[in-house]
Amino acid sequence: MAIKIYNSLTRKKEEFVPIKKSKVGIYGCGPTVYDEPHIGHARSAYTFDVIKNYLEYRGYKVRFVRNITDIDDKIIDKARGELKKSLDAKVDLKSAVKEIAMKYLNRYYEDMDTLGIKRADFEPKATEYIGKMIKVIKRLIEKGSAYAQGGDVYFAINKFSSYGSLSGQSLDKMQLGARVHPGENKRDPLDFALWKSAKPEEPAWKSPWGMGRPGWHIECSTMSMDILGENFDIHGGGLDLIFPHHENEIAQSESYSGKRFANYWIHNGLLTIKSEKMAKSLGNFISIKDILDKHHPEVLKFFLLSGHYHSPIDFTYAKMDEAKAARERFYILFDKIERVESLKALDGARGEEGLRKIDDLKAKFEEAMDDDFNTSLALGYLYEIVSLAN
Repeated sequence: MAIKIYNSLTRKKEEFVPIKKSKVGIYGCGPTVYDEPHIGHARSAYTFDVIKNYLEYRGYKVRFVRNITDIDDKIIDKARGELKKSLDAKVDLKSAVKEIAMKYLNRYYEDMDTLGIKRADFEPKATEYIGKMIKVIKRLIEKGSAYAQGGDVYFAINKFSSYGSLSGQSLDKMQLGARVHPGENKRDPLDFALWKSAKPEEPAWKSPWGMGRPGWHIECSTMSMDILGENFDIHGGGLDLIFPHHENEIAQSESYSGKRFANYWIHNGLLTIKSEKMAKSLGNFISIKDILDKHHPEVLKFFLLSGHYHSPIDFTYAKMDEAKAARERFYILFDKIERVESLKALDGARGEEGLRKIDDLKAKFEEAMDDDFNTSLALGYLYEIVSLAN
């Protein structure tokens, strides 16, 4: 059975046909490292870990790239806040930004390692790609897709005719709510920044437009195209990134290369609390460390597997208790197997029937995973295998 993927770009399930027969390139948007990782980050990371593992199980060689945003307004704001609390007058804002980024990147890695979520094959940092981002921006200006103004560089939305294709929004509707904020030099309210001119004391790099730093969107386009090529198989991230981040990535990448950017777009649903998005800005997030203080890492994984990756999943501690009980079913069986002194194959009809049932359940497990990585249904078949084994 062929693998089918729900493609956010076309809004339908499609048979997965990689560009190269046995190789798959995946780019997933990674963390902006300015605070403690929360369980919403765990969901996105685990979703793509499962997808990568299953594709490899199915015989593909996967190259997985996940970026690290280590320069951003949120990181700078966090650094300013830390400086106000600091008694060390020698620490400047630039140094504080580096310290904040490194501190929370290490926290992210610690939590992912504890959860047993493998690192991507490539995890480039934004600050390592400044030079290549500048080259991409220069090319966009040369092609007329971007313009420099007042030390800033903006992408011109009206130069990309299919803008809005991923989010399904029309330019007319987007224009109604668009605004130009103080300090911005946009020609059009919908235009977005590729390069931001330097502000006093903030980290900045040399460019043809003066000292400054890149916009958020350009880093993902530059990294993905550099490592995976200008056209690659799968791009993914949370549903909340569809607009404007992924929409902007498509516009600038395809304007730069003249090629289709990613063939399949996979977006995981949000993790909510009482049906409200979990977010640091809302103050309702639960850190990964909070969960690991109460539960084994695999309990969180069982909870995340219980829902389809594309759907929202509402967090409650009652559901975590259910996930704990589900995990225990497997370990009770594993313990039984270890305590049996000798295991002998069942002979005759009973043995043949047992093997046939195992094969049937394995086939159903694979069918569920082939159908847009339906872990919820696949997990149900694993429970049946546990019952049969008992």
